[in-house]
Order: sequence, then C-alpha cells, then structure tokens
Amino acid sequence: MQLKEALYYQPVDDRVRCLLCPHKCLIHDEKTGICRVRHNEKGKLYTDIYGKLSSINFDPVEKKPLYHYYPGSIILSIGTVGCNMHCKCCQNWQISQTTVDNFPFRNFYSIDDIVKIAQSREHNIGIAFTYNEPGIWIEYVLDVAREIKAVRMKNVMVSNGFITEEPLDELLTCIDAFNIDLKAFSDSFYQKITGARLEPVLTTLKKIAHSGKHLEITNLVIPGVNDNDEEFLAMVRWIADELGRETVLHLSRYHPMFRMEVGSTPPGTLQHLAETASQYLSFVYVGNIEIRDYQHTRCPNCGATLIKRSGYQTEIKAVDEQGCCTYCHYQVKIVQ
Repeated sequence: MQLKEALYYQPVDDRVRCLLCPHKCLIHDEKTGICRVRHNEKGKLYTDIYGKLSSINFDPVEKKPLYHYYPGSIILSIGTVGCNMHCKCCQNWQISQTTVDNFPFRNFYSIDDIVKIAQSREHNIGIAFTYNEPGIWIEYVLDVAREIKAVRMKNVMVSNGFITEEPLDELLTCIDAFNIDLKAFSDSFYQKITGARLEPVLTTLKKIAHSGKHLEITNLVIPGVNDNDEEFLAMVRWIADELGRETVLHLSRYHPMFRMEVGSTPPGTLQHLAETASQYLSFVYVGNIEIRDYQHTRCPNCGATLIKRSGYQTEIKAVDEQGCCTYCHYQVKIVQ
C-alpha cells in the first residue's frame, strides 16, 4: 500500500509542524514526532499506520467502558500502534509504546474490510476505535467512521483526549460516543507521568460535552500518585460544574504495569473515592474489581435499580426506549 499523507500539518522549510495534537511536533526530514507513527518525508507528513491494525475483536460495549450507551450490546473494536502520551503506568504498552517497525503482528484492513466485518455480526452496533490512542490515526478513523455512518451504524472513540480543536471538530461530525481518560487533575501529573498536559484534555471534555455527543470518563486510580483526596475532590467538582452532574465517571483499579511498580489500588481506596464522587455525580462506577453498589445503574430520582451488571454480563431491568426510569420516568440519559 502507498503511503497515506497525514492531515493537520504545515511545512516549515525542510521540516513539518504537526498540528494534530497539542505537542505540535516540529519534525525533521526522515524523523517522526512524539507519537512515533507520523513521519516527515521531504517536507510532507505521512501516517505510518493507516489501516495497519494490531487488534480487532468483537467486545461488550461495557468493556470500553461505556455503561450508558447501548448497554448489553457488542461492538467491533479496532486498534493499531503508537500513542501521543508515554504514560509510565500504561496498561496497553505493548501496542501503544511501540512503532510500526517494532510491532510484527499488523494486518492491513481496507475500509470495505472493516465495514463488512462490522456488518457480519448480528446485533453489532458499530465500531469502537480503541486499544491505542485513536487520535494519532485520525485519517483512518475518519474514513472508517464516515462509511460506518453511511450504513447506519455507530462510532465510538476511546481516547486520552489530547488533541487540538480542529481535528476534534472533524471527529465530532462522525463519532457518536466517547470515553475520555482523565488521568489526574494536576498538570504536574500529566507532565511527569504522561509527558503531556492537563488543560488540552479539559478543553476536549468540555467540547464533547457541549456538542451533545455521548460522553463517559475513566480515571485510573494509582495509589500515592493521583489518589489525593483534595485533588480528586477538585476533579469531581469540575466534572459536575463543567460537564454536568450526570456525566458518567468510571474509577478503574490500577495494577503494576510498564514502568510503574506501585502496588495495585487497594479496594478501600476505590470505595472511598467512589463515595466521594457520588456526592457530586449521579453515576459513578468502579472497574477492574467488583465494589458493592458501584456496578449497577440506579435511578438518581427514585433509587430503583435500572441496570444490573456482573462482569460484562448486563441485564436491563427498568429503562424504557427513551432512556427513562420505568418507575418514576426520570430521564437517565441512557442511549439504547
């Protein structure tokens, strides 16, 4: 396959300035940017990962995680390699913290291939761009997403949210639901642990929320690193004030991975933070471990159990076609 010219860049003499994410890398000839999958070739920027997938699977939509978007459904999940963050705690480092040349298990899938696979599974709702950071393969994401929309299926993006506004605006034209990883609520964490910055992620979250697209947030809780009570409280208050009290928040249990050897998150920490978040947000869930009262969806108005979950097994108990509680008719913002 011929090289695919990248979107969102500008020439600067014999170099190019990538404008896709807030790093805005200035890339010399025959070099790549921070994500290591977009390279300058004689003054043009090319993507090295167009259609080259490392992973393709049918998953429960809850695995993204999305709990309020077509609960109980399956979705075709695809990913490639690379990332514009270099998180020391990366849980998918084998594919995100590598390059095209160093990852041997790639297969090329055309747009038609992906659409046909998506349509081959009964009850599949669409495509999830996930596993590694979809923002850095935006050319393929946009091409696939537009064709998926054309066949009346749904597009989901699981992202770190570190993207500039113009490409995000383009994604908002064809992505239906997002799960954004809000890794912490301090810029020092982002700089030290991820190599990125916090403010662009907050801008992304506000833009998605105000667009009317479905939004859920994941926060990986790392003991002694981002579980400070004061910082966590500031984060959930910001979510409630800027994005809305009914924004779904997933607290995820960390396990030692990649370059971080801190011990796994204690269940008590997750229980405490979930209780704190629940004072400000209507829907708080805990993942990677079962914590009582933070698996199921309950109506914020009458307290009825609307959706029961056990692992990725989902049972819809009391939600009507409009996403309302069948007991009190409260609008719960569940898309189905």
